[in-house]
Order: sequence, then C-alpha cells, then structure tokens
Amino acid sequence: MVAILAADVVGYSRLMGLDETGTLSRLKALRRELIEPSIEGYHGRIVKLMGDGALVAFESVVDAVACAVEIQRVAAQQNLGLPEDTQLVFRIGINLGDVIIDKDDFYGDGVNIAARLEGLSDPGGIVISGTAYDQAHNKLGLTFKSLGEQRLKNIPERVRAYRVLLEQTGGTRKSRSRRWPASIGAAALFLALIAGIFWPQAVALLAGHRSNLADSAAGKPSIAVLPFTDLGEKAGQDYFAEGLTDDLITDLAKISGLLVIARNSSFSFKDQSLEIDKIAEQLNVRYVVEGSVRREGDLVRINVQLSDAKTGRNIWAERYDRDYSRIFALQDELIGRIVEALSVRLTEGERAQIARLPTRNLEAYDFYTRAEQKAYAVDFRSIGEALSLYQKAIKLDPAFADAYSGYARATVDVLGFDFQPLMLSAVARQRAYEAAGRALELNPQSSRAFAVLGILQMLDSEWDQAIASVQKAVALDPNGAEAELNQAIVLTYAGQNPEALAAMERVLQLDPKPRAQVFDYYGFVLYMNHQYEKALQALSAVQPQERSDLGLETLAMANARLGRTAEAHDAAAAILKKIPEQNLAGYRVVYAHHRRQEDLDHRLGALRAAGIPERSFDFRGREEDRLGAAAIRALTGDQTWVGHQHNGAPFVMELSAKGDFAVSSQNGMIAGTFTVEDNLFCTQSAATLLGRKFCAPVYRNPQGSRDTQDEYAWPDSVTVWYFSASQ
Repeated sequence: MVAILAADVVGYSRLMGLDETGTLSRLKALRRELIEPSIEGYHGRIVKLMGDGALVAFESVVDAVACAVEIQRVAAQQNLGLPEDTQLVFRIGINLGDVIIDKDDFYGDGVNIAARLEGLSDPGGIVISGTAYDQAHNKLGLTFKSLGEQRLKNIPERVRAYRVLLEQTGGTRKSRSRRWPASIGAAALFLALIAGIFWPQAVALLAGHRSNLADSAAGKPSIAVLPFTDLGEKAGQDYFAEGLTDDLITDLAKISGLLVIARNSSFSFKDQSLEIDKIAEQLNVRYVVEGSVRREGDLVRINVQLSDAKTGRNIWAERYDRDYSRIFALQDELIGRIVEALSVRLTEGERAQIARLPTRNLEAYDFYTRAEQKAYAVDFRSIGEALSLYQKAIKLDPAFADAYSGYARATVDVLGFDFQPLMLSAVARQRAYEAAGRALELNPQSSRAFAVLGILQMLDSEWDQAIASVQKAVALDPNGAEAELNQAIVLTYAGQNPEALAAMERVLQLDPKPRAQVFDYYGFVLYMNHQYEKALQALSAVQPQERSDLGLETLAMANARLGRTAEAHDAAAAILKKIPEQNLAGYRVVYAHHRRQEDLDHRLGALRAAGIPERSFDFRGREEDRLGAAAIRALTGDQTWVGHQHNGAPFVMELSAKGDFAVSSQNGMIAGTFTVEDNLFCTQSAATLLGRKFCAPVYRNPQGSRDTQDEYAWPDSVTVWYFSASQ
C-alpha cells in the first residue's frame, strides 16, 4: 500500500515540435533544480521517468499531496513572465492503493488509477482519489472540490475523485491573507526586519531615544561596513559584492568588543554619494569600512579601506588579488586587519566562530550568497527564489549549516506573510523547525537558527524554551539587531515588558536607520509598557500608507488609553476598512500566545474602547436565542448545515459523528474537527487561526426559517454563518 503520484507535461508534443532542444533542456533543468529536490524533501522516490511523464512513490499520502502542491506552485512561479509556448505546465494525479513491486518498477490498479486521475486534472492542477482524500483532507489545510465517482478507463469500479483547489488555498481568501501577519503579532515584526521602507522621520525620532553610541557602548569601537561597490563588467554579479559585505558585517557582529551597525542601516547608503563623516554622523559611529569588488571568472580583486570618521584619516587601505577559491581566507584576513587596527581582543569562542569554514563547496556558497540577497526583499517572488537557491546550496553541501538557517528564516517568512502559493502553512511550520534543528546539529553556535527557533517556540507557548533560544541567539551575536528584535518579541509575549523595551532600544541602537515596520513594533512594545505618548511618537515615524496592521492596532490602543476617543475611533475605522470582518473574538485566539492574561486584556480592552466589535461584522445575538450544549449537539453529528454567510454567499458544512467537519463555500473548502464545549460550538483547522481552536455561541435566528435556510446563526472569526440543519 503506497501513495503514487503520476505527472506529465501538458502539450508536450506541441512544445517539442516548436523547440525540441529548448523544451528538453528546460524540462531537465526543472526536474534537476526544483522537482527532484522537492520529491526528496518529502521522502518520495522516482519509480519511472517516461519522456515528459513520471511516477513517484511515497510512503505517506500526506507527503505525496504536499509535494504535488509544491511542484505545481513552483512550476507556476517559474512560468511567470515566460511566453506561453515556452511554459512547462504539469497535470498531477495521486492515488493511495495496493501496487505490485517488480524489482524497481510498480504495477497494478494503484498505479493505473493515479495515471487516470492525472488525465482528469486541469493544466497546473491536481486530482486525488477518495482513498488519498480520506487520509490527507484535514492534515494540510488544503481545500478540495468533490468530482463525484468517476468511471476510469480499464478500472472496473468507479473511483471517488477530488480536485485540490490551489487558487483558493493560494491566498485568494483575501481576508485571511491580509490578517495573517497581524494575527501572529510579534512574529510579524520578526518578519518585518526585511519588509517595509525606512522614512527620514526616523532619524529625528531616534535622537530622543538613544544615547551616543560611543558612550552606550562602554568604550567599544563603533563601526559600520558600507556596501562594497561592484566593479565587474558582467551583469548580475552585484550579489557577490553584497554577499561579501554581509559576511563582513556578520563576522564583525560576533565580536563582543565592537559595536557593529546592522546591515539594513549600512545598506541604506548604497549608491549614495555622501562624505564618510556625514554617513558616520547619521549612523553614530566612529569607524567606517568601504571598498569595491571585481570578480572575473576565478579571480577576485578587492579594494578596501578603514577610515576614522572623527579625524578624517585612513587607518589602512589595501588591494587584494586572490583566486575565488581563497575567498574565505581573504574574509578572515580582512576581519583580522580590522580587529588589529582597532586593538580589539577576541575571545577563543569568537575566534573559532569567525574562523569556521561555512562550506568547502564554492558553488554551494555562490547559491547561498544569491539566496541571502533575495531573502532581504520580502515579496512572493523573491522569497520563492531564495528558498530554491537555499535548497540548491543544501543539495550541493548537505552539511552547510548557514544554508539551513537561511532556509529556516525564509520559511518563517512564508508562514508569517501567508505565502501559501509557495508552501502550505502547516508545511512551512514543520520545515522551519526541521531546518533550524538541522542547522544547530551542524553548527551549535548558529545565532540565526536559535532566533528562528525562539519565534516558533513562542507561537507554541513553549516559554522557557523560547526565552532560552532568543537569549542564546543574542549571546552568540552580540551586535545582531535581528537577534535582539527576536528577543524583544519573545519577551513581550512572555510578559517581561521592561526587558523587552530594553531589547527594543538596543535594536534601534544597532540599527539606527531601520525599516518602517520596526517602529510599529517599537510603538507596540512602548504600549505594553504603558508608555502611550511615546508609543504614538514612535508610530509617527511611519507614513500612514506604510503602517502595518500591528501599527494600526497600536495607534487605536494608545489613543484609547489616553482618552483620545476620536483618534482611537479613526484608527479602529482604518482597521475595519482594511479588514471588515476583524473582531475581538478573533484577536483573542490569534494573540492567545500571550503568557499573561493581563497583557492580553490590556490589548483587547483598548481595542474594544476604540470601537473594534466583539464578533464579526458586529453580530449581536440575544441571550434568549442562545442554544445550550444539548441543542447544539442535536445540530451536529452526521448533520449538514446549509445556508449563507454574512455577505449572502451560500455554503454547505458537513459534520460527522466522529467530530470532523468540512465546509464548502465560494472560497473553497476548509476541513477540520469540531467539539461542543461549555455551550459553545468550537472548530479547529490547520488552515486558519494558526491551527488554534475557535469557539462561539450558536443562536436561533428570530427572522429565519427552514425555507430560507437560516434558522440558526453562528459567528466565527471571519464571518457569520446563517443555516438550517438536516441529516
């Protein structure tokens, strides 16, 4: 009994007729670079390749379906912008059944059904059998559409079939995709490290919130590494110059005897013509490293200089002509020269970390460097490319710890920004855990891996582990703004608000020109410390069109606490205009990882005062119409709810006696489990609300009737369901 995935290319003969060499080359490259790593990642094995077709076996049908979704989404991403007559589009069928194994080949109806289902698939789509659906429908947060029982060629019995609705699960449910970054609250600002735009007002704001770096660093030399200029004649090589700059910042940041400015602030001066003293003044540092890179084939020329911005003199300048294979040794030499010039002493641990060879495979390092640059531009396409590049680096060097930690961070971005077309949320969460864990197996001193792990543990309310993880991340990267921000996030949700504020101020010290959303989180941390005026001042550094959902919430909360009713209502109105279904009941679930109830109440009470309704679309049921537990149970268990949502869109919800549900509406299907608890109807699905349980009362609808199928009403986190029930 195995899961079989059958796939082929739509219109392959036509494509071969138009361009045989190009089509074959593109197909081989897609298999090698994207499809085969995906199959391997989901523990599958290719049984047979047949020109444009393939049979793949999986021990788990859940892995088979998840892999199929990833293949289709990656293929769709690769086709973006390509002419139609060059696009490679797949059809996929999946079946779980008995097969006959003959050496390395599989036979039997288990294989035949998968192949026939593939023929039922739309271009770019997936069709699975009923046996596969029974195992996978409530485990991946996917939506499905029943195709009924199908008669398949040479298969004696009809086969139940289901289509995977990739469009719906890929983010067309706009209310959910918009809400996700705000719904995970603190995690969203971990992701916001690489989202948003810096605004000049931030410089003025920072002046009032941080002391001079030279004083606050207790005599430590303060330094910024500016983006190295790419002097190569070959287009598309600037990633190498940026990667070299990143590596220098990363290694210098590990040195506790220095104060090193974060990448984002340094890179804000890319392609700008400013005097060194002006840059140093804005970043509040004394020393500045700048340089240029020219890479031609296997040869690298680097010009670099270290300047004292206070005196205006060059401390040292050097030109290096090296073979690319010696790039890591050159980086170590540059770090050594800087440390020596600034008279900084390294601990043995710092010396070992800096000297650690990231990989011996230079091709893997090249892919990793490209991935790092893509990951800083948080959008759907860039993150997808970054994930692919990290995977290529890992495939070339399975012991490349930094590639695993980079992949883990990018995967958390997929989770936080709800980029489900790239990867299902449930899969992203699992992969982030696995990649961070693997990074720490290979390099127990990986700050980034500990930071990612801390955010994931926080969302799971594993508080002791989460705090230990982010504290370890900061200890390993004493100048890391990213590590400090993650510590601030975790400490805020752990209820350690003064400590979180200290960490947040350290972030702004290390990153004096941060991206806009960092100020949204700074405002939130100030709010949680009851410093409402300062919270509003922090939020003023962000232009209104760039303010995140968390920023709007904080704006509403701080004004409400200060008694500025009109301003609080305006902010709440902006939230509801953006997300009309937003409500306190939903907030209560998605912010449930607050360790202290008083902190959650501090947020919800202010949002209530600002005008956020208790239920979706401000639904208010009468107490006399509310059903008790027995009446709710009578409506569940082998029952079907048929009716319409708040917006009038029809829906059907099936509820089994085993406690499973599946609701089908114009947005697709969501499946999960249900319970009746304390006179409340509760649902839980991997596709919504971080997989957490949501409970709400069920009411009789005084204006409803069986004829209009709206005898009852149930307000959930995103709508109100009006329905009648029948067996």
